Amino acid sequence: MKVVCTQASQVLGARLAGRLGVETIDVAFSRFPDGEIFLSRGETDGETVIVGAVTGAEDLVELMLLVDACDDSANTLVLPYMAYARQDKRFRPGEPLSVRAIARALSAGVDRVLTVNVHDPSALAHFTVPATDVSVAPEIGRHLVRRGGDLLVLSPDDGAARFAAEVASVGGFATDWLDKTRLSGDRVEIRPKSLPVEGREVVIVDDIISTGGTLAAAARMLLEQGATGVRAACVHGVFAGGALLHLAAAGVGGVVCSDTIERANSCIMAAGPIADALR
Repeated sequence: MKVVCTQASQVLGARLAGRLGVETIDVAFSRFPDGEIFLSRGETDGETVIVGAVTGAEDLVELMLLVDACDDSANTLVLPYMAYARQDKRFRPGEPLSVRAIARALSAGVDRVLTVNVHDPSALAHFTVPATDVSVAPEIGRHLVRRGGDLLVLSPDDGAARFAAEVASVGGFATDWLDKTRLSGDRVEIRPKSLPVEGREVVIVDDIISTGGTLAAAARMLLEQGATGVRAACVHGVFAGGALLHLAAAGVGGVVCSDTIERANSCIMAAGPIADALR
């Protein structure tokens, strides 16, 4: 077995190879004068783990080319982040089911797929090869334990409550989810469903932080309700549209994410759970 990765997942790919105790395959990436991507990889050994986060169109094309370049081996695709996974419904006639299109495209040339905290597990059904989702939630929990403190772990809504519970269980932290109550046409109150936050340090956890708008609003209200501090942690740090600046302005004391999308604040490593799933 060897590990090969796209440019988007160099750090995670190297960490995964280290966890598995296997070599990485060198890849030379370049472009033609017209901007088209070209790549050339080193030798495989018959079994290849291909690692590539897809955050946009360029990542997708590069990953598809790398899979095709490994057509002489048995391939497992590790998809740390799957763009379009949240586009899982048609709202009007003529729209694509984007998650299905991406899953079908990435099934070609591989024997199985591993995703990491995919937004909705139903996405796995769209792959045409066996697909499994791996959770990094325990790694977030371990990170919080290392940081210390008597934390209250909150999810932004009841849909993410199970994820928050998985994080909190590692350190025996209290957990709850945020409930929204509309007070008037333009006023919404956000507070934990059951547990008070006064005098507590709060960590809001979710699978993805994209624009961070809801999280920022929640942080402001939690601080007004007496929380001593608010932090945030997620698996996939998309951080679109200046999200980190908005969160800091709202009083969020720190934001960490995993290396499924490689960021400066990727403090949580996904290689361990992925390696366990591959063994």
